[in-house]
This record gives sequence, C-alpha cells and structure tokens, in this order.
Amino acid sequence: MLEKVNLRKLILVLCVFSAMVTLLNAFYSLYQVQRDIIINTTLESNRVYAKKMAEMTDVFLDSAMTQLQYSAKALSDSTNDQRALTEETKRLKNQTKLFNSVVVVNSDGVITAVSPETVKVKGIKLTNENSLQSLKAQAPLVTDPFVSPAGNYLISLSYPIFSNQGEYLGYISGTIYLEAENILGKLLNEHSYVDGSYLYVVDRHGTLIYHPNESRIGQIITNNRAINTVSKGESGSLDIVNSLGIQMLAGYAPVSQAGWGVVAQKSKQSTLLMVNQQMKEVFVTTIPVGVLTLMFIWVFSSFISKPLRQLALAVTGSDRNSNTVNNVKQVHSWYFEASQLKSSFIKAFGIAFETIDSLHTASLTDSMTGLLNRRGLDKAVDQLQHQAIPFSVLALDIDFFKSVNDNFGHDTGDDLLKSFAQLMKEQSRDQDLLFRSGGEEFIIFLLNSDIQDAFKFAERLRKKVELYEFANVGGVTVSIGVAFWGGEEQSIRVTLKEADTALYRAKNNGRNRSELLSSD
Repeated sequence: MLEKVNLRKLILVLCVFSAMVTLLNAFYSLYQVQRDIIINTTLESNRVYAKKMAEMTDVFLDSAMTQLQYSAKALSDSTNDQRALTEETKRLKNQTKLFNSVVVVNSDGVITAVSPETVKVKGIKLTNENSLQSLKAQAPLVTDPFVSPAGNYLISLSYPIFSNQGEYLGYISGTIYLEAENILGKLLNEHSYVDGSYLYVVDRHGTLIYHPNESRIGQIITNNRAINTVSKGESGSLDIVNSLGIQMLAGYAPVSQAGWGVVAQKSKQSTLLMVNQQMKEVFVTTIPVGVLTLMFIWVFSSFISKPLRQLALAVTGSDRNSNTVNNVKQVHSWYFEASQLKSSFIKAFGIAFETIDSLHTASLTDSMTGLLNRRGLDKAVDQLQHQAIPFSVLALDIDFFKSVNDNFGHDTGDDLLKSFAQLMKEQSRDQDLLFRSGGEEFIIFLLNSDIQDAFKFAERLRKKVELYEFANVGGVTVSIGVAFWGGEEQSIRVTLKEADTALYRAKNNGRNRSELLSSD
C-alpha cells in the first residue's frame, strides 16, 4: 500500500506553488501597469509636443503673412514700376530670411519680379492648375504643394495686391522649397526629440510636406488614422500602425493657419524596451529574496505540520463515539491529516458561501444612498443588453454640488445626497433601476418607457427637487440628460454616453433643465 503524502510536503508544495503564482502574477501586473503608464505618458508627451510645434508653425505662418501683407500694400501703386518690384522682392527675400524665393505675379498670371534672380522664371506665364491657386483665390493663401516653373517642389504663401481703387493687380508670394533647406525644416529640426521620437507635417490632403526622411516628402498618406484625424482639424493621440506597417505612438495637432497637421510619434517597440529592461532589473533584484523565502518555507513547513500530525495521531488513537467514527470513515482522505479536517472545511465552506453572498450584495450597493453602484450598473447593463429590454436612460447631476460641500461641509453634502436619492426612489417605479454613478452623479433606467415618457418623468423629478427644502442647504437644482435604448444591437454604453451628452447640454444651457438626445 502506497504511503500517504504527509502534510509537510503538501505545505511545501502548496507554498512554493502559491509563491510562484503570486510572483508571476505580480510580475505580469507590474508589467501591464508599467506598460500602460509609459504608453499613456508617451502618447500625452507626443500630443503636447505636436501641439507646441503646431502653435509655433502657426506663429511662423502668421509672421510670414504679415511680411507679405506689408509688401503687398507697398506695391499697391507700383505694380508697373519694375524697379520697385525688383527692390521689394529683394528686400523681402534678404531681410526676413523666411522664404527660399519671392515672386510677384500680375493679374494675368505673368511673373513680373523674382528674387533671387538665379531663379529664371521672370516673364513666364503661369498655366499649370496647381500654380494658379493663388491667382484664383485673390486672397491670402497657403497653397498645396506643387512643382514651380523652375522645377522646384514647393508651397507658396501669397498675399493679393489691390490698387487703391480696389482693383486686383496680382499677388506677391514667398515660397518654401520642400526638397531643399528651408525655414520650416530649420524650425522643426531645432526642436527635435532626442529619445527616438520624430515629427512630420502633412497638408490638408495628407501630403507629406516635412519629414526627417527627405525622400518621403511629397508622398500622399491615406492609410494612417492620425493623419486622417488631424486633417479634419482635430488634435489628440493614438496608438496606430503607420503606412509602413510599424506600430507607433502618435500625438497630433492641426496648424489652423494653413490646414496642415503636425504629427509627433515614436515607435511602440522602442518605447516598450524601457519597460522590458525595468522588468529584467526587478527580476534580478527579487532573486535573493525569493531564495530566502524558499528556505524559510522549507524550514517552517516542518514546524507547521508537526503539531497537526501529532493531533491527527492522537485523534486516531483515542476512543470516539460511533458517529465520529462513521464520519471519519466516510471521508475520502487522500492523505491522513485531511480525514480530521474535512468536516471543519465543510462547515467553513457553508459559512464562507453565506459570507460571499452577503459581500456580493454589498458590493453592488452604494453604502451611502442605498442605490446601486457602478458595479451594479455594469451588471445591469450586461443583463439588459442580453435580454434586449428597451428602456430610457436619465443621467442626473446635482447643480453646483461642490459649493454645498465648500459652504456647508461634506457631512451636509452627504445628507443632501441621501435626501436626493430618497426623492429618486419616491418618484420612480418598483421596476426602475436607480444608480449612483459617482459623486453627485446619478443614473436612472426607466424600463419599458419611451423617451417622451422619460422626459416627462425627468421634468417631474426636476421640479420636485427644485421645490424640495434640503436640510441646512435649502433649495438645489438638478440637470438631467435623457436618451433611449430600443433593444437594438447598439451597445447600451453608447446610449449612456448619449445621456451624458444630453446632460452636458443641459449644463451648458443654464442648468436646472432636462435635455433629450435620441439614439436613433
């Protein structure tokens, strides 16, 4: 007959296994937390950096346009004076150092002056569709990239020239050569990152007009979410896969003056190398402690098992009544100590299950108001989504609640929240679900109620709150956003966001009001 496993070995195996699982879980959790932190930090840093560079580019373009405006005004009565045209283009080119070249084009599209004179385009009439952008606009303009008559790939900043009588005479333009050294490249290079990040600039059509890799300038990028978003004038940050299939952490911001977008990004792989190095260092640091822990488990497992073994042997050798013997015989003891402990475990399990049920109920309820809490909200959303029960959503926020805490103290604020929750209970039906989603924010699910009935309920509750005298505070008001979920495939989370949007609209429209937002 095989000898049963003794408790000492079981404790040793269990402790080692538990320690290893705990250690691995700790490493994994630490890695995930560190990974999320560094990714979020990098995304935010890139967003802030892109915003800063976009603002600097806006300032540059504004300054350049101011210079062009001055020149356009100076030439308003000199467009037929070749000497004046030549001198002004030279002055603007040499004094500001903003442009690679400066040209004056008359209303017929003929280049009448150019600086530097090495650019042999004087007298040429513009005929290409792209080169006629400024002539057609007859307004201040930052053009899309195009190839000039001299063969330079450039963008043009132009300002119209009008006579004193308001007649359009042409325009003066400063150009930036995208494939040569230019002021824009210098501006962006002077503020480049040193940690492997880099930035690039695209125009409104997704064409690269600045990139550290000059061979990519002029490429049109269409499959990049950051570029697609910033081209709409939006700013933010995204974890993306770029046009070359590389995962990047990108921040982006628009250049409002020109419709451009600035994108600052860093390879996700290089970003996570830091986390991997940190985890290696943590692992090496924990080895000595881990060895000492295993030694401690080995030594003390014998001390832990010795009294239990002695107790088990004593019970086995003692007289006992028949019930005790029968109970022991019925136990399937795969090691001898377990035969004495199993009954205690069964009782303990019963108590534990009751405790777990009690804790589960408590975990779904807000202790202050007695309403369902955020966890209860999540559970209700999952159940209603599965059951496809239509309902209306009310998002409520007590107006100026912070001032209650500031002026009367948090205890009074807590009493107000309790009274407000009680009003919600009194006005709602038994089938409705009431939640405290956080702070002074509440949510109500009106089951099987359409949005019109929900709005009436919201107004009734709002007026009830407005007329109610809260202890030590007096009157308060509430803003309510109303949305409807019809049991369709759309996620209830979307409807919750719609209710929040309606709530914010109520706040923005003066508070103490209800606003509708349908999910149709």
